[in-house]
Parts: sequence; C-alpha cells; structure tokens
Amino acid sequence: MHVLALTTNDDAPFMNEQMRILERRGVSFSTLSVSGDGRAGHSRTPIDYLRFFPSVLRESTNGYDLIHAHYGLTAPMGLAQCRKPVVLSLWGSDLYGPIEPLSRACVPICDEVVVMSEEMRQYLGRECTVVPDGVDLEKFQPGPRRDAREAVGWADDEHQVLFPYTPKRTVKNYPRARRIVNAVNGLVDRPVRLRTVYDVDHETIPDYMNAADALLLTSDSEGSPNSVKEALACNLPVVATGVGDVSDRLEGVSPSCVSDDDEELVDGLREILEHGERSNGRDAAREVSLDRTATRMLEVYERVV
Repeated sequence: MHVLALTTNDDAPFMNEQMRILERRGVSFSTLSVSGDGRAGHSRTPIDYLRFFPSVLRESTNGYDLIHAHYGLTAPMGLAQCRKPVVLSLWGSDLYGPIEPLSRACVPICDEVVVMSEEMRQYLGRECTVVPDGVDLEKFQPGPRRDAREAVGWADDEHQVLFPYTPKRTVKNYPRARRIVNAVNGLVDRPVRLRTVYDVDHETIPDYMNAADALLLTSDSEGSPNSVKEALACNLPVVATGVGDVSDRLEGVSPSCVSDDDEELVDGLREILEHGERSNGRDAAREVSLDRTATRMLEVYERVV
C-alpha cells in the first residue's frame, strides 16, 4: 500500500513515528508539507495554501492507493484530486479552533475520518474512528531522576514541574500553570520551578520527563495530548485539566490529578510533590503504544482501499 501524506508540519513526531511503524507493516509513504512557517507564534498566508494545491494535484497521480490528510487545513487539497480515497485525521485545534468550519465542511466528503479521543468524536457528532496518537514505549521509559537532571541541567534541590509547551500557545494556558505553581510554592519543603520545555529535539524529551517531579497540563482544549501519554510511559505523575482523553488516560493512575478546579489542581500538585513518588502510569500507556495505534490506523487504510 502506498500513501500520500499531507501535513502542515512534517516534523510532527507522533505522525512520523506512526508512519515508521506502518512502514514495517508494508505501507510506504510520501509526504508533502505546506510551505511557509507554521511554528507557534507564526502563521502561514493563504498564498502558502493556494500554492499547495497544484503540488498535491501533481503528486497524487503517481500511483498512490490513498491520500492521508493530517490536520483539517490539508483536507481541501486532498479532496481536490478527486481520484483516490481520502483519510482525514483531525488533531484537535482544527476541530476546536478557528478552522473548525473548514474541517466540518470537509468531513462528510472524506472516505474515513480519524479523531484522537472519544470527546472529539462526540463533539464532531458524526461517524468516525478514534485512534489516539501512540507513544513509543522503547523511547519513553522510566529512568534515574538524578541522571536525567544532570542531562538537562536542572538542580536537584528544587521541585521541578514540567510544562512541555511554549507559553505563546494560548490554548495551553500558561498563565494558569504559572498561578498553580505559584500557589504551591511555599507549601512544600523546597522551591518549586515551572519548566517550560519546547523547540528541543524530541529524542531528549524522555530526559525531561524523568527529570521532572510532575507534568502540569492546563490546556483549555486538547484532542489526545501526547505529553500525557509520554509522561505515563515514564511513570511521571500528571496534574491536568480534564480535556480531551486525559481523564480516560489517567483512570487508575496513581498518583495523578484531573480537575477543572484550580484549588483541586493546587492540592493535587502539592500532594504529589510532598510524597515524591513516581506513578504506575506505564501500565496505562501500553493501551496507546505505537504498535496498538498503528494497527488501528492500518485497519482504517484497509477499509478505504
């Protein structure tokens, strides 16, 4: 099976890891990415997307079995070729954000639609398949905290709380994370540092997960946040708002805390830092391993070919 993947971000680790596993199972990929700068804090112009149309139309004639449009903004290009079936993967912000109308307009025309969580499926209100992004359990494993802190340069006499996003992404709600950490600071035995980690090599993320005492996620909306699944694989306790599939992923995981109330998030983070224990999250992470999620995506491909 030969698949043409369309994306706004050809560096997305979860997409590339999924394709890597599928390639082991006989699927081959070619990837086209929208030109221009799509990093957080930047934006592409309509011209960038208009220029993407002819490149997709040309490439789609090269013997592909299907088109996989990653993110709602690439769906019109995939559908324009009118020859091959189109699978659309919605990532979260393309359903909950400003481009929701475009995504919804394309959904009924696509042959298969994939969302990351049951919450997204219910919000979309249409038949679709839930396939969370998988986590690489070989890459993300528990490791010695002291070694990890040496690797990332964090002090060992502070509580380290990981916020793995740029503060510029407003949907991640950095100000709320800052308020929660400020409230906990002074309630525990050591200073509490909020560590924002972004624009680093994805290969180094396991070090940050193992160096931290807790992951803090305060997003206003999510699909299936990869950072939570990566934290689970490293047995890193998670304190999070109940967005996307977070509540499902953290069911039975201890210690952890899911709440939309700031006081409960503060109490949850304080308790985790006071006790200093790792979680049992790795057992829960096996449910969303790369192998399992790739199997489900392959079943989607096979239905449309």
